[in-house]
Amino acid sequence: MAVATEVCVLGVGLIGGSLLRALGPERAFGWNRSAAGARAASAAGFDVSTDLADTLRRAARADALVVVGVPLPALGAVLDAVAEHAPRIALTDVVSVKGPVLAAVRARGLGGRFVGGHPMAGNAHSGWDATDPDLFRGATWLVAADDDADPDTWSRVARLAVGCGARVVSATSDQHDSAVARISHLGHVLAEALALAGGRGGDLALALAAGSFRDGTRVAGTSPDLVRAICEPNRDALLDVLDECLADLGAARESLAARGTLGALVDDGHRARRAYEDAQVGPSREEQARGGQADAGPVKVEHAPVPVTPGAPGWLEALREAGAAGLEVRPAG
Repeated sequence: MAVATEVCVLGVGLIGGSLLRALGPERAFGWNRSAAGARAASAAGFDVSTDLADTLRRAARADALVVVGVPLPALGAVLDAVAEHAPRIALTDVVSVKGPVLAAVRARGLGGRFVGGHPMAGNAHSGWDATDPDLFRGATWLVAADDDADPDTWSRVARLAVGCGARVVSATSDQHDSAVARISHLGHVLAEALALAGGRGGDLALALAAGSFRDGTRVAGTSPDLVRAICEPNRDALLDVLDECLADLGAARESLAARGTLGALVDDGHRARRAYEDAQVGPSREEQARGGQADAGPVKVEHAPVPVTPGAPGWLEALREAGAAGLEVRPAG
């Protein structure tokens, strides 16, 4: 499936830079606020400028798909430049929260050709040096299905994601933010708390720490500023799920204190983890056996992507229905 003829990436950190590398210098060019980041990308063979206005005018001339990859605190200034220099450009983003981005885009009159996006991929590092052309391969890429989504832009963003090896899932921005509060943002908060608990145990606790501590605290290695930029803009959804989690922990504590058992938390959590494993798409048993991984884990029978014709009657409802079921979607044709 082909991607847009040209793609302009604004911000070449981990996600934006990995997208640039996945597309290659023949398909993509970009901009970066940091001169050091732009120089690093240029040294790797990519056309990356520090002149935002000139980059946007070039994107407008080529009708390139513009992908905003800057942190949320820098979003307003970048969108102001888009509104000034390329107001009719096809626009998407890779920011980890969707509602505030959509509001900022609409406030500047840029909603006509905007469709939000969020590749569910990354690691604890940042900057050009952390980029990986295979970062999106096998990942899920949310392509938003908001009421005013432009069909042509939706198709271009979806084809971009598929061209990078990702599977596309669609939902509204509000639905996305509610979901990622549960499966991403809460994880960052809990990882920080677990790392802090281990650190308070001193050298002995850290010397004894093994797999469960390592895995549970992995994202606590992320830059604190980046964690704040990821989690805090999704405050309302994160507060709701934090309240749920605190209630679960409180009930487990009360049960342990009163009856010596952690109660329902362990059983319910185990079932929830198994449900997550069952929902993952992976290689078949035969493929695992050929690769010497016969016991690599549970396998879900992979469904064919749901074909959707952007702009056809009921297309947004079809996207949302598939997304609610966790099904992959693709533009028909």
